[in-house]
Amino acid sequence: MAIIEDAPPGTDASRAGPPGGPRLSSPLVLTLVLLMAVLAQSPIRGALGTPLMQTWTTVFVAVTVQALPFLVLGVLLSAAIAVFVPASFFARALPRRPALAVPVAGVAGAVLPGCECASVPVAGALVRRGVTPAAALAFLLSAPAINPVVLTATAVAFPGHPEMVLARFLASLLVACAMGWLWQRLGRTDWLRPPAHGAHEGATKGEAFWGAVRHDVMHAGGFLVLGATAAATLKAAVPADWLRTAAGTPLVSVLALAVLAVLLSICSEADAFVAASLTQFSPTAKLVFLVVGPMIDLKLFAMQAGTFGRAFALRFAPATFALAVAGAVLTGAVLL
Repeated sequence: MAIIEDAPPGTDASRAGPPGGPRLSSPLVLTLVLLMAVLAQSPIRGALGTPLMQTWTTVFVAVTVQALPFLVLGVLLSAAIAVFVPASFFARALPRRPALAVPVAGVAGAVLPGCECASVPVAGALVRRGVTPAAALAFLLSAPAINPVVLTATAVAFPGHPEMVLARFLASLLVACAMGWLWQRLGRTDWLRPPAHGAHEGATKGEAFWGAVRHDVMHAGGFLVLGATAAATLKAAVPADWLRTAAGTPLVSVLALAVLAVLLSICSEADAFVAASLTQFSPTAKLVFLVVGPMIDLKLFAMQAGTFGRAFALRFAPATFALAVAGAVLTGAVLL
């Protein structure tokens, strides 16, 4: 009969704990959370019954429910384009002259739906297949902002205000083309590190499609929840006088919503519903939010740095932010 000796103190065996001992797992954590919620249901019911929480819950649910169908549709379409449409199609369709290829690539974003999560790898594939970087960057900026799903979502979020849809389309296309031409004029090849391969190379088309859908739904859905939370908190918790003060100063309101768009990083299929909930702000400030968000935010900066290199992102992001704010303000002054 074998005798099992106790392990000396300080060894791995003494720290490992008894085999088969209790471990925290996802089902166990969920069960504990649900149990605590049942035990604390009276305090929770009382907290949710306050006018403040009722306002917060109403705004959060309204923004999320309205935006979710457009987000899912946009993710499905963008995944299909990224996987099933070959990059060589874009190379053949674009003019060879960069100055003409930029606006053509910008307008292509209006007929090829894709959220910003998909536009970065598509732009990387274009550069890898020999498309001039200026045109690829114009497509990268325009596709998430002026595609049919985004414009339809904007029309639903701003019923009776078709000028907001037109302003978003024109301002976003203007900024996308301007950034393409600016890169063609001032950009340097050593700032741009073309990607070596695509994200889904080596997988079947079906695997790549569903992999992209799962990734983008979880990724964009998380940012949608974050955006809905921020909109609800602004509506319910921030004193109305503060918002009126910020919204009453044009420069402050524009900069505030521009920075908010960068920080929230909401998917372009859902951002119109968040913008529409910010009722204290002017239409021009809301337009700035809608133009800046799909072009530069925290997740886009990280994706651009990972795809094209940090040297590119550190130059491209600030220039895009400044041009997006200026283009939205100018367009808003004319149309809104």
